[in-house]
Amino acid sequence: MIKEGYLTPRQIVAELDKYIIGQNDAKRNVAIALRNRWRRMHVQSDMQNEIVPNNILMIGATGVGKTEIARRLAKIADAPFTKVEASKFTEVGYVGRDVESMVRDLVEQSVNLVRTSKKEEVKVKAEQAVEDVILDALIPPIKNMRPSASVVEDGTEPDKMSDAELNERTRERFREKIRSGEIDDRKIEINVTAPSGGGLGMVGGGAMDEVSMMNLQDMLGNMLPKKSKKRKVTIGEAKKILLDEESAKLIDMDEVKEEAIRKAENTGIIFIDEIDKVAGSSKKGGGGGPDVSREGVQRDLLPIVEGSAVNTKYGIINTDHILFIAAGAFHVAKPSDLIPELQGRFPIRVELNSLTRDDFYRILKEPKNSLTKQYVALVNSEDVSLEFTDEALHELADIAFRVNEEVENIGARRLHTVMSKLLNDILFDIPDVIPSNAKVVITKEMVNERLAGLVQNKDLSQFIL
Repeated sequence: MIKEGYLTPRQIVAELDKYIIGQNDAKRNVAIALRNRWRRMHVQSDMQNEIVPNNILMIGATGVGKTEIARRLAKIADAPFTKVEASKFTEVGYVGRDVESMVRDLVEQSVNLVRTSKKEEVKVKAEQAVEDVILDALIPPIKNMRPSASVVEDGTEPDKMSDAELNERTRERFREKIRSGEIDDRKIEINVTAPSGGGLGMVGGGAMDEVSMMNLQDMLGNMLPKKSKKRKVTIGEAKKILLDEESAKLIDMDEVKEEAIRKAENTGIIFIDEIDKVAGSSKKGGGGGPDVSREGVQRDLLPIVEGSAVNTKYGIINTDHILFIAAGAFHVAKPSDLIPELQGRFPIRVELNSLTRDDFYRILKEPKNSLTKQYVALVNSEDVSLEFTDEALHELADIAFRVNEEVENIGARRLHTVMSKLLNDILFDIPDVIPSNAKVVITKEMVNERLAGLVQNKDLSQFIL
């Protein structure tokens, strides 16, 4: 993981280029936004708190890379990231899902990131503790006893070791076996912490809010004694089960919570998708119906994006410096249909381009996680070699582009449909028909043969649920 402080905007774009084809304008803007956070943290004056992030509004059809850009940006920065659909806030009428829940989700992600980082720091100590627990199950330690043989006159070691010394030497031999994995299949009995019972029911007729309920559950969970139960598992399984428990004992959770709040406040990224779904109609007047609900959601979002204090189970978090990236297709509504106050909170607007045939070809060939590389890896797990000719990739790109044009444009996601239809028979035949060490080459002719009906049957798509 590369820390954001060491990356220049050009380096950020270069990292994004490894996974996302095209959309250079969007990449440049998110790269600047990310670097600006590092710059703000290094401002040596009171001005640091006054510098707010320039939130970004991405405009583009589905499947062109909006979500992927935001998600990869968070990974590059090792930052907490959460994605929400704005339309979810309208599903149950005017109230909908609590908009503050996206901030609570972000803090939860931040706690997980910090906890994982702390676990890495104590991993060596935790592994030693796990070895001790496993050794106690294999060879219980005994108290030191005097040697049964007398020490010789010249002061050399006795001809027999004490029971304690023999026990310790045996434990050390078995410790080496545990580390090497030599006895991973041997079964032992260990004590593990039993999972806590189900959550509390509604208290006070549902009058408690979500945070109060979570805090009450945590408080009662800490008051109740921890239950443990015996399990018979292999030493290999015991290593994994006990490592989490022993790591948790070595981590200061109060320190984790404080650091997680700071990380979420200063580096957190919230991606609000489908924001066009809560934009009001461009036709003024009417004043009722769903437009009221949509505007209500925008007004609920406004204080969060502007900067406010949100109560979470880990403490209060201020949203002033969280980076918000909103996105929408805006086929029907326009960005100007958002309420003016919310528009002003997304000063950077980026239009993403629709994907061309050449983009589809590059998406199949260039990214580190391209679909072709994923399928090659899947097939290689069965010791079968899979290759794509360049002509086959061009043909796949052409078919995906045509289906998008003639049926419905779902962007790069169309490649999943095309690749699945192309390779399903091959995946089904491995290893029964196609044996290990075989080589399968995907040619242009094979693509045309297997996908011939995909574009021709476009009229049937309206009947497919």
